[in-house]
Amino acid sequence: MCGICGFVKFSERVISPEDEIVLRRMNARLIHRGPDAQHAVFFDNVALGFTRLSIIGLSNGMQPIYNERKNLVLICNGEIFNYIELKKSLITKGHSFSTESDVEVILHLYEEKGTDFLNDLNGQFAFALYDNEKKVLLCARDQMGIIPFFYTFVGNTFVFGSEIKAILEHPLVPANVDVVGLDQVLTFPGLISPRTMFYNIRSLENGHLLIINNEGNIKDYTYWDLPSPLSEERSEASFLEELNHHFENAVRLRLRSDVPSGFYLSGGLDSSLIAMTVYQLTKQKKQAFSIDFPDANITETNYQRIVAESCNADLYQKTFFYHDISEQLQQAIFHCECPIKETYNTASLHLSKAVRENNIKVILSGEGADEFFAGYVGYRFDRMRSENLLGEAAVTEEESRLRNRIWGDANFLYESNFTDSQALRRSLYAERLRSSFDEINCLNHHVIDTAKMQGRDVLHKRSYVDYKLRLVDHLVSDHGDRMAMANSVEVRYPFLDKNLVEFSTRVPSNLKLNEFTEKYILRRLGEKEKRVPKQVLDREKFGFVAPGSPYLLQRNNEYINDILSYERIKRQGYFDADLIEKLKKQYCQPGFTVNVPFETDLLIVVITFGILLDQFFETKHSPRKAVAYSV
Repeated sequence: MCGICGFVKFSERVISPEDEIVLRRMNARLIHRGPDAQHAVFFDNVALGFTRLSIIGLSNGMQPIYNERKNLVLICNGEIFNYIELKKSLITKGHSFSTESDVEVILHLYEEKGTDFLNDLNGQFAFALYDNEKKVLLCARDQMGIIPFFYTFVGNTFVFGSEIKAILEHPLVPANVDVVGLDQVLTFPGLISPRTMFYNIRSLENGHLLIINNEGNIKDYTYWDLPSPLSEERSEASFLEELNHHFENAVRLRLRSDVPSGFYLSGGLDSSLIAMTVYQLTKQKKQAFSIDFPDANITETNYQRIVAESCNADLYQKTFFYHDISEQLQQAIFHCECPIKETYNTASLHLSKAVRENNIKVILSGEGADEFFAGYVGYRFDRMRSENLLGEAAVTEEESRLRNRIWGDANFLYESNFTDSQALRRSLYAERLRSSFDEINCLNHHVIDTAKMQGRDVLHKRSYVDYKLRLVDHLVSDHGDRMAMANSVEVRYPFLDKNLVEFSTRVPSNLKLNEFTEKYILRRLGEKEKRVPKQVLDREKFGFVAPGSPYLLQRNNEYINDILSYERIKRQGYFDADLIEKLKKQYCQPGFTVNVPFETDLLIVVITFGILLDQFFETKHSPRKAVAYSV
């Protein structure tokens, strides 16, 4: 895992000394992603920067990497887990390798197949490959969107980077708020690629490839998306056997490393499956890392210790005190570069720091199981709704119309009613945004390809929406990659293995949600050969919700109070200062809580947006009129 950045100038065909200074500034902003080494190359109108976190090919894996003829050059952030198999195949076809790096296979696969090689890769990656003969730049992001890639086209220059803060170092790139992005955060779990919080700076969508030619023309291709589910008539035992095969292989591939690795351990089913499989495959003592809480009502210490003892791991438990939230919130926003709806990013940041302090660079984590094996409560609600067990009020005509436009299904409910959400968001904004609400309303912009929702039952519809709206740009991006890489730690996700995910689309719904048992087939996998301790299998699913804005307000933190001050909110012009005052009084009442995830913690979005403004935007600014993206 590393950091990449660069730019291509189309108005000039030469890189100037000033350009070299710019690239080195961009590179410096990514030093946390790659503290082990840095490099930059310049040729013709192209500038490429790289910061390295050394994990594979320690002695000779520095980038950029060239092919044999030196007509191709690559910078890549991430890992290609099946590189050994790919490398063997390429060598038999006459290709020669100059490094032990896993990502070098990208160069030779491109020589062999052109742009058709991307789905040969099983990994997590974002790369820029320059073909000096064809004068084209290829940029791609992995199938699951684990590794970020941002870009903009401004002043006839294409600028890109692993993080937006690097792009902002380029003198042509302004920092303006994208208000539609803010509206997305208030409406959905988080931002949805290609939207970011920065006007005219895009996030490359997962499973997408950009091709930029020498005239500056950009084409955006989808090379992978979550397949439509297929119906297969076979036994539960058959599916369980195939699941076991794919899962063990996913873990095995993610243990490939030239440095020590460990795993996160929450005490839940998903992380326990990974921990026990790591031990089953390696029989080695590994380091396990977990968050502990001083509150006896939410601590999972006992379950974490049971699993650690069962897999012979050294357990490192990092206690997370709630006062750590306010102390680390600014750092969390600096790294994730967006507002957030809950404060758990600070706990993730806290945990990755503990990993790094113990000299571990590679960590396995359990994200993805809930999205692809029906682990959230929403899947149960869908089942109950289909059986008329919830007693909900009839859906209004306006709500049906909105759901049909957004999801292609008037009966599909995700998170909240759109009509209620629109009314709430409209009231939250300042008058000048409220008056142009139809323009900034994210529901009037692209949300999801409704054609991809067709032909799926309700469970697979929710799975597809969770994958696109929750997993990609929130859980494994602002929450996963960014909080780990803030402390130079690479997180790997066995449940997001490409082959395992594709297999999950062939698992029947009743093996994911059996009656009202979530992740049924994963539980069966945990029972197989008593892989997961019975205490973990028998426990109810536990979803920790970190303390939100009521806790922060009741601590009377000076910085938080300043961010929410009437004068500041009024001056900035994004939110209705009078409504914010009313919410502050409500949130400060003793015993007041926000019922996350069923209610939105409005003030934590306002607080973290205010932090974002402080860190990345000019002090005196006003909302920029939102328009649709165009390139």
